[in-house]
Amino acid sequence: MSTSIPGLVELPELRNRIGVFRDREESGQVLAKMLTDFADSDTLVLAIPSGGVPVGVVLAQELHLELDVAVTSKVTIPWNPEAGYGAVAFDGTVVLNQDLITRLGLSESTINQGLTQTQEKVKRRIKKFSPNNELDIQDKTVILTDDGIASGYTLLAALRALENHKVKERIVATPTAHLEALEMLKDDFDAIYCPNVRSGWSFAVAEAYQYWYDVGEDEAVQLLESYTPPVV
Repeated sequence: MSTSIPGLVELPELRNRIGVFRDREESGQVLAKMLTDFADSDTLVLAIPSGGVPVGVVLAQELHLELDVAVTSKVTIPWNPEAGYGAVAFDGTVVLNQDLITRLGLSESTINQGLTQTQEKVKRRIKKFSPNNELDIQDKTVILTDDGIASGYTLLAALRALENHKVKERIVATPTAHLEALEMLKDDFDAIYCPNVRSGWSFAVAEAYQYWYDVGEDEAVQLLESYTPPVV
C-alpha cells in the first residue's frame, strides 16, 4: 500500500481493522516476524513501560536481542488522566502539544505543575524498572517499542531522548498506530514497523486487541525479570 511516510512497514491486510491481535503477547510475535532482519544482532530493544513491556519481552525473546526499558510518561490533562498534552522521557526530554494546550486553555502554572508531577513519576519508575542501570545506547541500533501509538507524544519524547544519546538508528516497533501520529513522527525515526495502521477521527489503542487491560508496574517488572537475555 502506498504511503507518504518514509520507512513505514505495515501489513496492508490489517489496515483500518480492529481486534486483529489476541493480546499484547501475540502482537509481539507478529512484530518479531516483521523484524527478522534484526535477529541475533547487537540491536537493543527498549520497551516503554508499562504497556510496552509485554510486547518488548516477546519481541526481544523471539529475535534473541538484549532488552531494557525507556521510561517515558505522558503529561496528563488534569480532568482527564487518560489523555495527555505532552510527555517526559527518561533523560528529562520534554515535548508538549502546543496546539492542544491552546485549545484547552491550560495556564502556565497548570502546565508547570503537570510537568513536575510527570518528572517525579519518571524518576520513580526508573528506580523501579531499572534501579542499577544507566542506559548505554550511544552508537547502537535501538528498537523502541510500545503497545500502540495514539497521539504520538509519548513516543516522540522517547525518540528525541534517543537522538540526544546519539544512537545509530531509531527503529520503532508498535502493533497499532493512528496514521496522523505516524505523520507527526516521521522525521524522528529511521524506520517504523506497524502491522495495524488506522485512520479516522476516532482511535483507541485498545481496539486493536481482543483482550485488553492496563498493565500494572509490578506485572511489568515481573515480565522483565522473566526475560532470558541472549547468550553472547
